[in-house]
Amino acid sequence: MKGSGTDADVFLNIFGETGDTGERRLDSDKDNFERGSEDKFTIEAPNLGRLRKITIGHNNRGSSAGWFLDKVVIDDMGNKEVYEFPVNRWFAMDECDGKIQRDVLVGSMQPMGIIYNVQVMTGDVRGAGTNSKIHMVMHGAKGIKNSGKVFLEGGAFERALIDIFNVEICELISPLSRVTIGHDNGAVGAGWYCEKVVIYCPFTGIEQTFPCGKWLDEDEGDGLIERELYEMVSLRQKKQKKYPWSLWIWTSDVKGAGTDAQVFLQIYGEKGKSDEIKLENNSDSFEQAQLDKFMIEMPDIGKLLKLRIWHEKRHPFSGWHLARVTLLKTLTMEKYSFQCGRWLDINEDDNEIVRDVCFPFSVIKYRVTICTGNVSGSGTDASVFLNVIGDLGDTGERLMIMSKNNVNKFEKGNHDEFLIESVSLGQVRRVRVGHDGRGGGCGWFLDKVMVREEGQPESMAIEFPCFRWLDRNEDDGQIVRELVPDGDGLRLFNVGYHIAIKTGSVNGASSDSRVFVKLYGEKGDTNKMILAVSDNDLRNYFETASTDIFTIDTFDIGRINRLLIGHTNEGLRAGWFLDSVQISVPVHGMQYMFPSHRWLCKDEADGKCLWVELYSSALRDLSSVRCAGTNANVFCQMYGDEGKTEVLSLQSRSNNFERGTTEIFKMEAQDVGKIYKIRIYHDGKGVGDGWFLESVDIKRLTMAMVQVEVKKEETKKDKKKDKKKKKKEEEEEVEIVEELQEVVETFTFPCNRWLARDEEDGEIVVELLTEDNEDLEVNSYEVHVFTGTMFGAGTDANVYINVYGETGDTGERRLRKSNNLNKFEKGQEDIFNITAVDLGILKKLRIRQDNSQASAGWFLDRVEIVDNKDDTTYFFPCKRWLAIDEDDGQLARELVPVDEAFMRKGDDDEEDSEATLGLEQKAMSTTYTVRIKTGDKKYAGTDANCFMTLYGTKDDTGNTFRPGETIRVFLNTLFI
Repeated sequence: MKGSGTDADVFLNIFGETGDTGERRLDSDKDNFERGSEDKFTIEAPNLGRLRKITIGHNNRGSSAGWFLDKVVIDDMGNKEVYEFPVNRWFAMDECDGKIQRDVLVGSMQPMGIIYNVQVMTGDVRGAGTNSKIHMVMHGAKGIKNSGKVFLEGGAFERALIDIFNVEICELISPLSRVTIGHDNGAVGAGWYCEKVVIYCPFTGIEQTFPCGKWLDEDEGDGLIERELYEMVSLRQKKQKKYPWSLWIWTSDVKGAGTDAQVFLQIYGEKGKSDEIKLENNSDSFEQAQLDKFMIEMPDIGKLLKLRIWHEKRHPFSGWHLARVTLLKTLTMEKYSFQCGRWLDINEDDNEIVRDVCFPFSVIKYRVTICTGNVSGSGTDASVFLNVIGDLGDTGERLMIMSKNNVNKFEKGNHDEFLIESVSLGQVRRVRVGHDGRGGGCGWFLDKVMVREEGQPESMAIEFPCFRWLDRNEDDGQIVRELVPDGDGLRLFNVGYHIAIKTGSVNGASSDSRVFVKLYGEKGDTNKMILAVSDNDLRNYFETASTDIFTIDTFDIGRINRLLIGHTNEGLRAGWFLDSVQISVPVHGMQYMFPSHRWLCKDEADGKCLWVELYSSALRDLSSVRCAGTNANVFCQMYGDEGKTEVLSLQSRSNNFERGTTEIFKMEAQDVGKIYKIRIYHDGKGVGDGWFLESVDIKRLTMAMVQVEVKKEETKKDKKKDKKKKKKEEEEEVEIVEELQEVVETFTFPCNRWLARDEEDGEIVVELLTEDNEDLEVNSYEVHVFTGTMFGAGTDANVYINVYGETGDTGERRLRKSNNLNKFEKGQEDIFNITAVDLGILKKLRIRQDNSQASAGWFLDRVEIVDNKDDTTYFFPCKRWLAIDEDDGQLARELVPVDEAFMRKGDDDEEDSEATLGLEQKAMSTTYTVRIKTGDKKYAGTDANCFMTLYGTKDDTGNTFRPGETIRVFLNTLFI
């Protein structure tokens, strides 16, 4: 083989039943290890018993260090045994898998090693880096077994950097008892400051941390250049176990069979599936008539059923003819062979670049029809992909390249048909459809997707409705959607995962590349998803020291246990320093924290890692819910028999609430039980704010008993009778049983009125009841507000009121239209009308002024409310200031009703009545003492108006404003 010899120094260690020879340099007087040569050496050592393995490698020094080793033969003259160690692999950093040292078992043709992931962190002190050759020895439990000396080649070992290595040895020695690390002191400035070593064994799932924090330098400290490191047990982590497999891929011996494209693999078993595996190889892989060998790691997925293999079609010579694939579980010697014999080429065969190769199952074809909408600009030139998901698996993301019936795909009004070849999916349940967002007019309005098995009539197709934009600038800004057959349940059965990604604050931490994420949970895992549109809508994503927030709607994967995150290495500044990832799942009430603090970059750390697998370091319950957003200032609040939601803002990136449109929002809020009314309104801002609302539908996912049909089992007696009778076609007998299932409960609230100041009654807020609600009705209330008679009692500020009754409240309403031109003047009575769902007997009211004017202070004498339904008057005395510089400085008051006799008594003895009123109000109220402890960060203070709301099981306090106080924005602690 051309260039197979080496002029580097070669080392050998022989292991037997009773020990090893130690590392020996193979040297003689002649030129060794030339191409095609056979070199002999003599090693003297104590009797090792029967030989088990060897460790052989070189120091990568010399002008042509790369070495192709055929085999090693050892003649044990003392025991009269000859051992053969077949290798047939490169020892070169720029060939094959880049290794220059290997463990080889006696008589083994395939690598049998256990891979250990080693992270070596150089300290952040001056002169910490080194150019010396670093070596390491991993010691097993009780020090009985060890890895032998392993050279960590290819590392930078620069100040404050983490170098990552995959070390392959034949011994399973995890968990380790200690680690020996050192260097050869063979460079200028050889001294090195080692911070720590972290070693992860996928086979056991154990990650151990070995702190050092010392110099390895003859001129520093104790002068040692090799140290023994011991584990800090408190930092040990247990991760998912992975097992080593040997993978062989044969490229066919047909003209043009080879490919230069990047190849990927995913393997499916009885217990699940592997991650997507990128087949890294430094040499020319997948050439015509060539066998390529790889070592991969997978979790326990049981007996293998199928594999999916594909490549990127970016390279002009990407077409590939795959002959077969063989997998061998190296620890149990289970072997699986998958025959293919097909092209993966957009210009050959069926034009597919993805192949499902099955073991026991048959491959079938699915005909997919993708219907583009008929609205303006609905077509797209972006690359569209589709994943069909069934009970028995999924097709994976398939690029929709060749439409069977249209030359120009995905044009306005098009129905494009595609064929997808896959292992049988069983019952098809969902489809995931999206595009890459590239191109000027990439926005796409998708009507629906239809899926059926090839050969079935169109009437058998399963329809997945969408009727939404896949566009960064429309709707909710998403360019990927998951669809289910029942369009009503789509957004309810999916769960929102809110992902906050923090980029580090180190120099050059930002990235121009596209970032992807994949979540793993107890019920399954998501696809690999590109994070394209952020919730906080930043102009540039993943900038230094910034946090980008994304929302992903997908099926419920249960409790999250790990995630995969990385980037595509695109752009001028692709390298990225990822600080941490935080995931909030309001539906589950959980929040997860995934620390990273590392580079994902070709030029930093190990120079290879563009992705990382993270495990949660913290898990906590969420105390609040998070709702979806909009650019329109429209709000909604829902009331149910178990309480009420917060005020929910309806937001998306589209121009919402346009004439004749239907808007869809997903709101995450506490469960309020059966919904009986909603309040919907807008803030009246903007030109043309008037709005005619037709109706509101709310769909809620709940559990209910559902009647299902079950076939009756025939008895043996029945079967004997049937044999005596002639065969007849009869309907199968079924019985009806009830099962607890998830169902979608729909509440419809008709409106058909204007919410506009210049239409109808001028109101911009409305309360709505369900169609079938016979117990409640809409009522109107006259609100009489009496301002006091003392000096300066009037106010020019905006006044808001919320009236509470037995069956709910009105929500906070601004008192706009009075019987007087100037409202809330000294000694004046102002009358307002409020329309709301009947509240029953009134219990209290909350009233406040917003301190928005210079003369905002207000002395409120009382409020009287007339219930127009039964002509009842409720009296709410106040007789206090709502002002920051009067009384107790409060701008809001809660008032309770008193009887009319109390009001008359107040006219006779004002001082006595005020004292009695104060005691009565105190008896009906609860006092909460709030102490706010502020942090001591620099410039943390503010002069802004601050407020706080307390939420309880019965109600909330509303916004409590204290605009006169200056408190620090950086909040350290809150005591209640």
